[in-house]
Amino acid sequence: MSHIELIACHECDLLQRAVPIPAGGTLRCRRCNAELYRSHPNSLERALALSLASFVLFIVSNVFPIVGLSVSGTHVNTTLFGSVRVLYLDGMWPIAGLVFATTILMPALQIGAMLWMLLPLRLHRVPWQAAQVFRVFHLAKPWGMTEVLILGLLVALVKLAHIASIVPGEALWSFGLLMLVLAAASAAFDERVLWSRISAVQSPGAEGNGGMALHGAASAAGHHLALCHDCGLLMKLPAHAHDLSCPRCGAMLHLRRPASLSHTWAFLIAAMVLYIPANVLPVMYTSSLFGAQTDTIMSGVVYLWVSGSWSLAVIVFIASVAVPMLKILALSYLVISTQFHSHWLPEQRTRIYRLVEFVGRWSMLDIYVITMLVALVQFQALATIKAGPAAIAFGAVVVLTMFAAMSFDPRLIWDEAEKNHAWTRTQQ
Repeated sequence: MSHIELIACHECDLLQRAVPIPAGGTLRCRRCNAELYRSHPNSLERALALSLASFVLFIVSNVFPIVGLSVSGTHVNTTLFGSVRVLYLDGMWPIAGLVFATTILMPALQIGAMLWMLLPLRLHRVPWQAAQVFRVFHLAKPWGMTEVLILGLLVALVKLAHIASIVPGEALWSFGLLMLVLAAASAAFDERVLWSRISAVQSPGAEGNGGMALHGAASAAGHHLALCHDCGLLMKLPAHAHDLSCPRCGAMLHLRRPASLSHTWAFLIAAMVLYIPANVLPVMYTSSLFGAQTDTIMSGVVYLWVSGSWSLAVIVFIASVAVPMLKILALSYLVISTQFHSHWLPEQRTRIYRLVEFVGRWSMLDIYVITMLVALVQFQALATIKAGPAAIAFGAVVVLTMFAAMSFDPRLIWDEAEKNHAWTRTQQ
């Protein structure tokens, strides 16, 4: 094939043709079934409208109280930032920083970056510093966890209902809307259309990688083509090139992530070490008129189960106990099988990797539950709750396993399969 627009799968590196798809359709890799791109009608216009709505909801969500408690005439309420502040003043600054980053800073960067790029394009102008802002968006997107925060709030409210009267705040509803609107904005934000629009404004009639020729090897690396994992640009690397950056967005270019397996192992081993104290040490200290009590993650699950909230008990157990352990086991399996040059079931192993990436953020659930409980149960002589050392260890496990998944390069799975001619495709 010659003079065609080529795309490379970001998970298996298979070179394929970029073909038109119907409105609302999805193009998937024919080898590993990863999503390559979608067709969104008026995608950037919809993303702009939803981003503006997200901006308004984000302001409301962080200005007004989320929820309040009332006990014997004493009323306590908190905003999200107020919850972070309580954790910081209690000396739990690592957890305070993690909650601030994942629920305030990263969503703000995500919304701001989309507006920064979409508003000028709406006026047919090139966004200033578009490449740098786009990379900020790519960095912030996986770490914004508004949907996990909402589920954490729900679990916290169930626990708080046994302590005091709950008074829902304005921010509770706006956060629920923000979760839906921000997810819709991210889904509508089509990066291919964005860069196509920017190129059209900069140089009308400019084309992408059309004109590249494809002969023989199935993977992009086989043709010395590198895929930018930030903006999706596919380009030819010069022979013996080192430390090259994407000409479109400025991200580092490489055929495979440097030292992918060793980095993944480093994050995994650290997560394994911290997983034990995260589940053994106290995650919360409760003081009340009836005495003091310490809780671990498992005792919190038992409390929800005994109190009749079985569905929430199952959710917390899966998110806080099962998922971190299964992520560690799954990533260990992927790294070991890749290191031993296994060409066994590459499709299934890629699905495992995809699942690990998807569920990683949901382990933050227990951190958000603790944050709300600590911020709200501050009735001095009546009852107070403080975070325990396990909260720091557990937060570190979540972050480390997410870094481990980001460090692992799934294309290494398919490199070995191609060497054994298991999945090599001939394109003509």
